[in-house]
Amino acid sequence: MLEKCEGIVIRNTDYAESNKIVTLYTREWGKVGVMARGAKKPNSRLTAVTQPFTYGIFLIQRGRGLGTLQQGDIISSMRSIREDIFLTAYASYVIDLTDKGTEEKRPNPFLFELLHQTLQYMNDGYDLEILVNIYEMKMLNVLGLYPVLNQCVNCGHTDGTFSFSIREGGILCHRCLKIDPYHIKVSQSVVRLLKLFYFLDLSRLGNISVKPETKAQLSQVITAYYEEYSGLHLKTKKFLSQLNQFKDRL
Repeated sequence: MLEKCEGIVIRNTDYAESNKIVTLYTREWGKVGVMARGAKKPNSRLTAVTQPFTYGIFLIQRGRGLGTLQQGDIISSMRSIREDIFLTAYASYVIDLTDKGTEEKRPNPFLFELLHQTLQYMNDGYDLEILVNIYEMKMLNVLGLYPVLNQCVNCGHTDGTFSFSIREGGILCHRCLKIDPYHIKVSQSVVRLLKLFYFLDLSRLGNISVKPETKAQLSQVITAYYEEYSGLHLKTKKFLSQLNQFKDRL
């Protein structure tokens, strides 16, 4: 049965002499794998549409097993992402997080829209670090993780100054810091941004200006939380960290 879907290429793997197995994240079905026959051939009509980050409409012959990609129409090739090593690194981490953090054939239109908007914003030149942080915070629920960000995780107070507790899984007010001697001291701007990123409708994103020290604290908290609870250890994240260290030395 031939069916159309709206999708984004998140991975492709060479298969046999001339084929590719392509992983799409689709609005209709979630993550699906399809066989793109002949896509490795330079003159194939499937070559361009199976490139990573490509957003398009795909015509798929679906069956019980791996579907077959019959045709694809590119809506956006995300050209800027593919032509810049830093954009490629950030976007690769986002699609890798999506790939490793989701199961096949579990539709999630919210996540599809989030992925599409994030890649489009990256392609359009928005702040890469902030976009990644927002994506990471919004992926937490997909991973079954629910940090407490709107009140003290211990006493429930919403007033005062707050730090972040990895162990307790959320923010701790100044009254409760003693329950976790390893809490992470952060500025109150970081606390506000963590909450904003978690709840923000990305389509309403404006130009957010964040100081470098605030970005560093955001990254510290989010990375530590992921390392403790997500079970994901992504090579793309490690490469991104190395790339940023190199950039800082320039």
